[in-house]
Parts: sequence; C-alpha cells; structure tokens
Amino acid sequence: MKEQFSRTKRLVGDEAMETLYSSHVAVFGVGGVGGYVVEALARSGVGHFTIVDDDKVCITNLNRQIIATYDTIGKDKCDVMKERILSINPDAEVEIRKCFYLPENADTFDFNEYSYVIDCVDTVSAKLSIVEKATKLGVNVISAMGAGNKMNPADLEVSDISKTEMDPLAKVMRRELRARGINHLKVVYSKEQPLVPFPDDFDDGAGKTEERKGAPKKMSPGSNAFVPSAMGLIIASEVIKDLIGYKK
Repeated sequence: MKEQFSRTKRLVGDEAMETLYSSHVAVFGVGGVGGYVVEALARSGVGHFTIVDDDKVCITNLNRQIIATYDTIGKDKCDVMKERILSINPDAEVEIRKCFYLPENADTFDFNEYSYVIDCVDTVSAKLSIVEKATKLGVNVISAMGAGNKMNPADLEVSDISKTEMDPLAKVMRRELRARGINHLKVVYSKEQPLVPFPDDFDDGAGKTEERKGAPKKMSPGSNAFVPSAMGLIIASEVIKDLIGYKK
C-alpha cells in the first residue's frame, strides 16, 4: 500500500483500499462540483478515472474551481485535472474525454467499464441520459443538483430524487425521470431557496446597490467558493462509502 494513503487505510482497512485501487470511476463534468469530486477521489486512493469535459479554464472559474488558477487559464480542464490526479497518485490510470456528454454521443461511452458514474454536468438532457444509461446497466450513479445561486453549504443534503425540495433542477429531473420509468436516484442537493443573482454591474457609482429584481433567464447563476466544493466533497464521500460497502 502506498504511503500517501496510510491515514485512509487506518479508517477503512486493507481490503477497502484494494477495492478503491481497482475501482474505475467516471466523472462527467469537472467544474466547480466535479473538480472537488475528482480531487477527493484521487486523495482517497481510487485508481482508475475517466473524466469528461470539453471546457477550458477561464477567469470566472477562479472563485470556485479547484483546478482554476492564473497559470491554468486557457488550458483544457481535462488536461489540468489529469495532471492534478497524477501529482497526487502517479500510479493512477486516467482517461480523458475532451467532449461534452450528450445523448448523441452516449454510445461512445461504455458504462460497463465503470464502477461508479458521477453526474456533475449542467444540462438536463445530458444528466437524464447519464442517469438513464447507468440505471439500465445497473451501474451505481449519483447526480449533483443545482449549486448555483446558493449561499449556505449547511443546507446540502444527500437524498433520493423523490424527496428533494426547493431545487428547480431536481424538480425537472424528478419529473423527467419518472416519465422514463426511473423513480429513484441518489442526489446531493440544497434545500436553500435560490437567490436571485445581481446583474454583473450592480453598483450605480454612488455607493448604492440595486435591489434583486429578477435575472434574465439566460444569465449565468451566481456562485461561491464553498457550496460547489462542499457538494463535490459530499458526493465523493458517498461514492467512497458505496464502493467499499461502508455502513454506519
């Protein structure tokens, strides 16, 4: 067993560590949530990764994404994430897929290879396809619900999709999954009422701040350094516990 995972071994034992070393986890989306998922899985000793993202690091990622620094701006997120995994565990095997997962390219992914599937993408059609495919094949899957426009990480919960509340994305997912005959899905979501984001230029120049009057539908959500990261770490903990069969 590698020395860098010795503290984890004290918690879970040799057999669990061997399970983690041999596990192959697919993470779809390595942004604010997914980046922290991958970080925690790599530091927990997971040995095989498939990471899927077609985005590049940009300056607006600096407030919340673990792979975002001034040095990585403009680089492919998959490349930066792979480098980070290997800097933690040089023996890890990392497959990168520089694409956005879509129903149209779903057949290029063999979910039978994966021990666990983690959905951290933004689009509903992609999320539904990931969940539907994993469920059909009997592969463990967990899905991140909305982390944008939320302030309080203490309101995050692990739940079944059927029991979620206050999350607009979860509401849509619940309805669409039921239409596909899927009534259960492990998710991490926030019970917090979403905030209405301020517009980008909310200072009127006189030191006063505009009221939150509503945001255009196409406006990017507000976010912070702690809700997406906390969601990612919670997801990672659920994956690790499921992989090793941990029951409290």
